Amino acid sequence: MPTHKAKNVVVVGAGPGGLASAMLLRSEGYNVTVIERGGRIGGRTGAIEADGYRFDIGPTFFLYPRVLEDVFAACGRNLWDEVPMVKVDPMYRVAFENGGEIYARSDLKEMQEEISRFSPQDAENLPKYMADNTAKLERFRPVLENEFDSVFDYLRPSVLQSLPMLRPHRSLDRDLQRHFSDPRVRQAFSFQAKYLGMSPFQCPSLFSILAFLEYEHGVWHPKGGCNMVMQRMADIAREDGVEFRLSEPVTKLMFEGDRVAGVETEKGRYVADAVFLNADFAQAMTDLVPEKKRPGWSDAKIASKKYSCSTFMMYLGIEGHYDDVPHHTILLADDLQTNIDDIHAAKKLSDQPSLYVQNASINDDTLAPPGHSTIYVLVPVPHETDGIHWGNETSRFADFIYKRLELVGLKGLRDKVRYEKIVTPDGWRDDLNIYKGATFNLSHNLRQMLYFRPHNRFGDVPGLYLVGGGTHPGSGLPVIFESARISTRLLASDLGHA
Repeated sequence: MPTHKAKNVVVVGAGPGGLASAMLLRSEGYNVTVIERGGRIGGRTGAIEADGYRFDIGPTFFLYPRVLEDVFAACGRNLWDEVPMVKVDPMYRVAFENGGEIYARSDLKEMQEEISRFSPQDAENLPKYMADNTAKLERFRPVLENEFDSVFDYLRPSVLQSLPMLRPHRSLDRDLQRHFSDPRVRQAFSFQAKYLGMSPFQCPSLFSILAFLEYEHGVWHPKGGCNMVMQRMADIAREDGVEFRLSEPVTKLMFEGDRVAGVETEKGRYVADAVFLNADFAQAMTDLVPEKKRPGWSDAKIASKKYSCSTFMMYLGIEGHYDDVPHHTILLADDLQTNIDDIHAAKKLSDQPSLYVQNASINDDTLAPPGHSTIYVLVPVPHETDGIHWGNETSRFADFIYKRLELVGLKGLRDKVRYEKIVTPDGWRDDLNIYKGATFNLSHNLRQMLYFRPHNRFGDVPGLYLVGGGTHPGSGLPVIFESARISTRLLASDLGHA
């Protein structure tokens, strides 16, 4: 590392974007301090540890590790040497409440066999789907890897060349109709819109690449859970000289004129040449930046934006194992359209919710005491709304979900539970400081993507850079890591290398 006096950067938040930023900034020679309001590393990719059980709070698998490989390589490390991961195959089971199931296989011939049980013609079209999305990702990757500070950025050759492949006027489900006629097959290739907290019937067709990435690059489980990757990233950053301050909420940003000059916390002041903000965008703006200093993002504008759904979470430590339940299971409601409309339009609890279950202990014996295992349950629900009062609904809804879990093979689950933690949208809002409890940040509709998403170089406040799911390129671990690369590159352009 350089020995001369380096510029100081404060990173607010030790989530995946903040950790990747800290690693990259330090590799460029900056003095870096990471300040985290919680007592643990990881943010929404944190962990719960209790009674010998360990759960990821949010993301439960790694997808498209290429970006994180590049982050580690920039710091002289090899991701696969630093973080043990196992490839999950079958990647997941998609169970349809109206009958049938598909086991998503990494081998395309095996996957065609799965699809052929529903539609032989759709099975024949799988290679066409893969080829289409190979080209789509190749065209769109340069768009994801660069900032969008100006509307003129749409005129970049990489953007103009990508538009015909992106088909922005189509929804994800409609785009998949070009390849798959059976609605259940389309659902198996579009439920991934929930990774963004969106509906496949409204999500832009670009995001067909989400399922494609699973088949092309695999679904990976880090031993000990995704938070172990965050822990290793923090360890590497510390080894390289990054300072971490945990359990120290930032109370406000400091300014010299219009330019950010550091942060204040409950324990002190940190002067900086630049600040990287890895907190939830909407909540951090309203909490930390005076409204007069962000005319482009007033409280009214922030409130008017579209936000993702939230999630009802159940973290269950159980005695025994369910060896016949796959690592990942997605239960899709019989009337999926109504279920989605309940969440996004009516903003009410569905009578027939879809859900996701992780039974990771079948591949990882480090998550629970001997003879025990962990079950992680995620149910998409509306974000904070006046129509749902979780203080009254939590117990009833949990009872209902326990009954629905029997549909995916978790018979007698409640009797086996020895540890239970439930997180509602209120918990996401209050405990993790997420605006409206919208677990996946701002929605990814066309009016909130690229230039229309908060910029990595936050133009209203010189010296302030954004990373995380609330800025460009968006939510999901690979693109969050990409946001760190973009913002680090912008800082080096603005301040010069340390």
